[in-house]
Amino acid sequence: MDLHDDDDCERMTPSRRAVLGAAGALFAWSFVPKLAYAAPGSRDPRFLVVVLRGALDGLSAVPPLGDPAYQSLREGIALSKDGPDAALPLDGFFYLHPAMPNLARLYRNGQAAIVHAAATGYRERSHFDGQDVLESGQPGPGYTATGWLNRLLASLPAGEGIARKGVLGVGVVPPLVVRGEAPVLGWAPPRMARAGADLTMRLADLYGQRDPRLAAALQQAIETEGLAQRRGMDGKPAGGGGPDSVDGMRRIAEGAAGLVGADDGPRIAALAFEGWDTHANEGGAKGVLATRLSGLDGALATFEQGLAPVWKDTVVMVVTEFGRTAAVNGTTGTDHGTGTVAFLVGGAVKGGRMIADWPGLRPEQLYQNRDLKPTTDIRAVAKGVVADLFGLSGPVLAEKVFPGTGELKPMQGLVA
Repeated sequence: MDLHDDDDCERMTPSRRAVLGAAGALFAWSFVPKLAYAAPGSRDPRFLVVVLRGALDGLSAVPPLGDPAYQSLREGIALSKDGPDAALPLDGFFYLHPAMPNLARLYRNGQAAIVHAAATGYRERSHFDGQDVLESGQPGPGYTATGWLNRLLASLPAGEGIARKGVLGVGVVPPLVVRGEAPVLGWAPPRMARAGADLTMRLADLYGQRDPRLAAALQQAIETEGLAQRRGMDGKPAGGGGPDSVDGMRRIAEGAAGLVGADDGPRIAALAFEGWDTHANEGGAKGVLATRLSGLDGALATFEQGLAPVWKDTVVMVVTEFGRTAAVNGTTGTDHGTGTVAFLVGGAVKGGRMIADWPGLRPEQLYQNRDLKPTTDIRAVAKGVVADLFGLSGPVLAEKVFPGTGELKPMQGLVA
């Protein structure tokens, strides 16, 4: 039976998500900061969060070929250890989709770790609510209009460091994960002509006379555009595919790396890749999901290249709102599920490791007899990364960044 909820998936259109916040500025969208902050310690870290919207099939991205129940559950899309399109070996039990050779290389080089059977605390299967929980860092949907990355920035000690530079959101609409009181910058790959200097000056004068906050926002947007131009991002409309294409993901990653890698740029960023809702014709070694994974893999290589001078201090965290059903549906796809995978990539990652308390895939081991059972909370992973990168204490993480998670300890040993 196809468990696809058409109404719920319709709610995932860009216009539906736009309700979460305002978008649109002359160059880049921007919000006005109320305070300035700085990062502790001597490390100059970069932290990028990539959200895969639509729910990644973790059992295909990182197939547990060592589990005896895997093959029968994945009829029509199962991967194998042998043949021309063989999965890439990781630890002898878990393998990697063949569309991700760059991630496999980073894993072998100790610069990538993979967390399997992971999820947030959310246990329903609505994309919209699942992404709300993932990006807000709250225990359920609708709790707040701020995101955990913004609250992370606002929790850093006051001064002239990382937090003063703001958090970067990449895309036309500001992701929930970056919204809040701390400085927020934005950039989107150019798709249309930019406003001229004359119009910019007239608007700046108008805002300066009537609305100081809008004037400050416009000025911050202009400064972000200036930073982009200094990094060779000339603002000309780009061709190629959309944001869910291989080329689109590369261009988004290229822009994010250019800004985050700048000496005077933001140190924390978030971006989203669309198109992971594989209800029908998902494909195995080749097909729709393979194309998406190839795009993600290319984006990871783009991050590595674009952030090369600071790669040793960089962590890229790839997450999704939930996983997909363990069994294939009647249209050779998978439906909304629960447990999935998260990726940690970067020179600052203590990598070359599969991190999994594996629950198994036999019927009695599945969550509600249908999904991969989550055994690791993604919030514990995020806590562990930011605690080591930015020196935040457990109480700050439990009370401000991820409220109400005092019992959920930061995962140790994720950062080298």
